[in-house]
Amino acid sequence: MTIRQLNRACAAVVAVAAGMALAGCGSNDNTGGTTISGPVVIDGSSTVEPLSSAAAELFMGEHPDANVTVSTSGTGGGFRKFCAAETDISDASRPIEDDEIAACEAKGIAFSQLVVANDALSVVVNPDNDWADCLTVAQLNKIWAPDSTVNNWNQVDPSFPDEPLQPFGAGSDSGTFDYFTQAVNGTEGASRTDYNATEDDNITVEGVSSDKGALGYFGYSYVEANPDKVKAVKIDGGGGCVAPSAESARDRSYTPLSRELFIYVSDAALQKPQVVAFADFYLRSNQQIVDAAGFIPLTDEQLEVALSELDELNTKVTN
Repeated sequence: MTIRQLNRACAAVVAVAAGMALAGCGSNDNTGGTTISGPVVIDGSSTVEPLSSAAAELFMGEHPDANVTVSTSGTGGGFRKFCAAETDISDASRPIEDDEIAACEAKGIAFSQLVVANDALSVVVNPDNDWADCLTVAQLNKIWAPDSTVNNWNQVDPSFPDEPLQPFGAGSDSGTFDYFTQAVNGTEGASRTDYNATEDDNITVEGVSSDKGALGYFGYSYVEANPDKVKAVKIDGGGGCVAPSAESARDRSYTPLSRELFIYVSDAALQKPQVVAFADFYLRSNQQIVDAAGFIPLTDEQLEVALSELDELNTKVTN
């Protein structure tokens, strides 16, 4: 089964489980006033955190007796907590990996994967940087390769000025780090180590905004949220310079840094009505949530596949 097939199947499974449980536990909209209450514990990706926080705020607006908490420890750190049964839902900016699946299996943690948004992993510079409008993947590799000694912009391109280059980026527990290094350096986790690393993308925002020669990378929502602090660079993945945007992420013309974003829900958590209700809300109110958080919504095809499989599976269940 491919990752995309797994995404689609698991999205439908989560939604089906949510729909079935909601039929019994209810919501403000369709359950005759039955109260949803109790905790929902979420941890993981700092990229996905603003989306889950928006979902939590909107959900608790409808269900004030529920308590959804969203923390960040990076995608990898989130999966460690998830596989130790410390959380109900894990935010992830990449699919779960084989060693993480094995760790969950060792603890008896079964789960479902749900695609919740799209992203344009963005390379950013200081707003006063007036020379790096577009960078090729080869130039990014030159900067970020494990053996890179690049510390000046004129080493990236002779036409660039003699300006010290200060790199900022995701820490090794971050799914963004995994995705970026795979896309740019060809091997997941392969990166220079002499850079300002953090699992908190807000720290990268502040670092880049305070240094004219800085360069960093993080999810597109942080570009949208900080237009006066950072400037996104166009990327040439072989077909010309393309800016990160909702459109270029959804049609995958922003290559190779377009990606899907995920939440993972444990089967044990799906025994809790409030978690089921939240997972259902996350999918069915997706447009409202991504608009509130400034994220890139699912495509019509992505959402149609999830909902059509939900209908099919619901029909089988009711029969």
